[in-house]
Amino acid sequence: MEYENPFIIQRADPFITKGNDGYFYFTASFPAFRDAEHGYDRIILRRSKTVKGLAYAEEKTIWKAHETGTMTRHIWAPEMHYIGGRWYIFFAAANSDDVWHIRPYLLRCDGRDPYNDTWTETGKIQACDEDEISFNSFSLDMTYFEHKDRHYLIWAEIIGDSSLFMAEINPDNPQKLITKPILLTKPEYDWEKVVFRVNEGASVLKTETKVYVFFSASGTGAEYCMGRLEADTDADLMNPESWQKLDSPVLQTSDLEGESGPGHNSFVTDENGDLLLIYHARPESHLHGECGTYWEESLYDPCRHARIRKVKFDKNGVPVLK
Repeated sequence: MEYENPFIIQRADPFITKGNDGYFYFTASFPAFRDAEHGYDRIILRRSKTVKGLAYAEEKTIWKAHETGTMTRHIWAPEMHYIGGRWYIFFAAANSDDVWHIRPYLLRCDGRDPYNDTWTETGKIQACDEDEISFNSFSLDMTYFEHKDRHYLIWAEIIGDSSLFMAEINPDNPQKLITKPILLTKPEYDWEKVVFRVNEGASVLKTETKVYVFFSASGTGAEYCMGRLEADTDADLMNPESWQKLDSPVLQTSDLEGESGPGHNSFVTDENGDLLLIYHARPESHLHGECGTYWEESLYDPCRHARIRKVKFDKNGVPVLK
């Protein structure tokens, strides 16, 4: 199966998952135009029996931002996960009186059909009782994965720099951490510090021998790029020493033709068994201010489009994104 790119226009931070009902589900950040007042104000969902069909599927708004108070601005990076027998959506949101007071929140589906059933706000993600630090500052881009019957959340939080942290949860209550977090990665290399010092947008890929965490680095323009962490599949994932980070990006603007600023990815296996990288990138014309929606503040230029690449593996079984 070949996929046309861009896959879905003006949908950044794309996320695709497959449900046990046979449908593939797509969600992403709904764009803003030029400022925080004009977008980033909802969570959308598409579904299709095939990944390719998501490009043409009806898009439904399943939740809208509040008019005032919490969860009013910067509704970012929703991800839909099946945890403990229920569907949940993690997302980031800010307050009406402070659009940069960004924290991770959770929605819970009230039934088994995430596309048609209602969703309930369950509130902000909570630290464990012994943790007085997590979620006290700018935090976002939460993702979930399970490994060997243990359940984990990874998110980005500005403690010094924007860095990635990981903690465990009980799948019966994904609202609250049950451990103190570990620091997975912070910006260290030059490619992680362009415009802004950022590690964010984690996504997990597991193979027979490794657990990989892919993440995005630097500002949200052409400098945006993807890095990688890895741990052995039998390692203690809550031991920071189990993780190693590559010293160079695994996907960046120079690796692509006609695209710039690749990042904030997810992975899904399509109906043909092909492993896909789902990510966003801008058209190359954005570099010259000619993308059609160009705005000098890249965060409010909606030309970040969802795209698809097939993941290959080298002779050692290592995923290759280029």
